[in-house]
Formats: sequence, structure tokens, C-alpha cells
Amino acid sequence: MSKQNNRLALGIVFSLFFLWAISSNLLPTMIRQMMKTCELNTFVASFTESAYWLAYFICPIPIAMFTKRYNYKAGIILGLALAAFGCFMFFPASAVKSYPFYLAIFFVIATGMCFLETVANPYVTSLGDPATAPRRLNLAQAFNGLGAFIAAMFLSKLVLSGQSFTRETLPASYPGGWEGYIQSEANAMKLPYLILGLVLLAAAVVFVLTHIPKTQDEIDQKADEKLIDFSVLRRSHLRKGVIAQFFYNGGQTAINSLFLVYCCTYAGIEESTATTFFGLYMLCFLVGRWVGTLLMGKFRPQDMLTVYAIANILLCIVVVCFGGMVGLYAMMAISFFMSIMYPTQFSLALDGLGEKTKSGSAFLVMAIVGNACLPQLTAFVMNSNPNIYHIAYLIPMVCFAVCAYYGWKGHVVKD
Repeated sequence: MSKQNNRLALGIVFSLFFLWAISSNLLPTMIRQMMKTCELNTFVASFTESAYWLAYFICPIPIAMFTKRYNYKAGIILGLALAAFGCFMFFPASAVKSYPFYLAIFFVIATGMCFLETVANPYVTSLGDPATAPRRLNLAQAFNGLGAFIAAMFLSKLVLSGQSFTRETLPASYPGGWEGYIQSEANAMKLPYLILGLVLLAAAVVFVLTHIPKTQDEIDQKADEKLIDFSVLRRSHLRKGVIAQFFYNGGQTAINSLFLVYCCTYAGIEESTATTFFGLYMLCFLVGRWVGTLLMGKFRPQDMLTVYAIANILLCIVVVCFGGMVGLYAMMAISFFMSIMYPTQFSLALDGLGEKTKSGSAFLVMAIVGNACLPQLTAFVMNSNPNIYHIAYLIPMVCFAVCAYYGWKGHVVKD
């Protein structure tokens, strides 16, 4: 397999990181929008995240079996088509305006994105020198940061109108009254998902027409090999990596998903201004990815993971102690230091798995189920303690402590 073919394949696969970042980073905006459209409180609206990330717990093993039976390319094409279908379902949803219907749509989109993530991460680590896999995956994840920034800074403004009325505060002159207001908020969700759906379909066509070279683990795969190998969990560094990914994802999403709620409900910021802060928050994440990728040329990935995790523990303590705008600025810094943690843990956990890489990847992606429970726990604590809401950020602090341990000792390959 030539280096030129490798570069072309990696370049095309890098686009997937951009696409699923847009999808997942629209969720904080959707939580805020669900609170308005379906008249929900913070805790109930947070189950938008649960519906999305639950797919990441249910689907990775079947997806890994599918890609092992066929190939990485088939998994990518199916995932793109399924996610696009989910995006287009926002059109009938705007007429129904049912929260369970919206939750089902998020699950379908996430299932498609789960195909992409289960396939793309191990593909990037496998296609090239194993010694540079962490840096290569961080480079790919930098495109993920770009998608997150675009979703937060621009697409969120297409959805959030800046208006936040209750039945009591809605102006009498509002066209169509309360039903007119709810319908306008429901309609606002259609455009970004129409754009995303069309891009996903275009990407599927590109993958259909493009040759994607097989990785070494695909070439070495035996005909009678298990479609999913649970024995890979005997490898302690993978097992600990799955645990670290569970806590990292839960901690990151707890902060991300509640960011706009924090700004509007607790920091007293107008919705239009809050979306700008959210864009800057994701810009910090993007810059962190690029800076981290460059630094990995000089420092060991596991050392950077440890230092970044400790920095986030300290920043979470700042949020817990002060809240308000001080806490908001601390979250900006947290976003910067979160940037390298997911791909670094992912690549360290896959180290040395060989033909069991796909199975290991499936279990690591399943760990994203942390997003379906830890943010809800954070939202529950926040909603239950409105006067000391910032103590909820003790939960992400504990999550980052687990990541610090993995970078320090947990990643070591022993068996």
C-alpha cells in the first residue's frame, strides 16, 4: 500500500470526524431548544443526550461484526445513509412536536454516526506507523474540533431565536399566539439538519466512488475469525481504557451539554450572546487539538494526557467554588485541555491489539455511554440545587481524575 494511497484515504476519512462532530455538538443547542419547544425543565431536556448516546452503547458490537464481515468502507457508507435519513426526519417531527419522536430521531442519527466513529478511529490508527498512531488520531480529531466549532458558533444561531417565552410572558400580539410561537421554534430546527443530511448523502456518494485501501488487520483477517472477540478485554490497558473513556465522555458531555443552560439560566446571559460564548468555547477546543497535535511531536502522549487531566481537575474546582462568569471562563480553559484526551486515550488503549483492533474499538466506542448517564446526573444536581448549582461540576472533576490515572499508570501494556 503506497504512502500516497494512505494519505488520500486518511484525508477522506478525516472528513468523517468533521461530520459527526457537527451532529454531536448540535446537542447542547437542541437541549435548549427542547426546553422551549416541548416545555421541559433542564433535567428532562437532558435526556436528549441520553437518546443520542444510548445508540453508542447498543450499536458498536453489531457494527464491529458488520465491518468485520464486510469491510470498513461498507460500514462508512451505511452509517452516512442512516444518519442522513435521521436528519430528514426533522421535517415530519416539526408537525408532530412530540418529545419522544425527537428522541427517536436523535437515536437514529446517532446510530449512523456510531458506524462512522466505530470505523474511523481504528482505521486511522491502523493505517500507518503504530508509533505515531496517537498523533495521527489527534490530527484527525482536530477536524472533529472544527466541526464542533461550526456547530456551536454558526448552526446554533440558526436554531436559537433569542426569544424565550412562557405562556405567561408571551406578548399578546405574537402571530398565532402560543401555538404560533411553538411552531416557529420547531421549524427552526429543520434547516441545520437539512444541510447536514444533504452533506451526509454527498459524502456517501464520494465513498461509493472512491477506493479505500484495506488496513493490515483487514488483510491479515482469517476467514474463520470471530466477528467480535470478547477476549480482547483481558488486555488490562484496553479494559482500563474503556473505563477511562466512559468517564471522559461523561465529563466532557456534562460540561458541553449544559453550557448554554448554564449561560442563560445561571449566568444571566442573553441567548444570542450565549451562542457566541459557546462558539468561543468550541474554538478553545479546536485550538487545543491543533496545539496538542504539534506538542505530541516533542512529548509523550500519555504524559500530556496526565497533565491536561490534572489541569481540568483544578479548573473544575474553580467552577465549583465560584460559579457565575468566573466559572464560565474556567469552562473555556477546560475545553482547551479536554481537546486531546479522547483520541489519546483511544489510541493508547488500542496499542498492540493487532487483529483484535476492531473488537477493541467497539468496546471503546461503547464507553461513550457515559454521555447517556453522567450528564443527566450533573443536570439533576444542578436542577435540584438552584442556589448552589455549581457544585454539580464536582462530577466532571471526578471524571477527569480517572483520566489522569489512565495517563499516569493505566495505559501501560502489561499483558
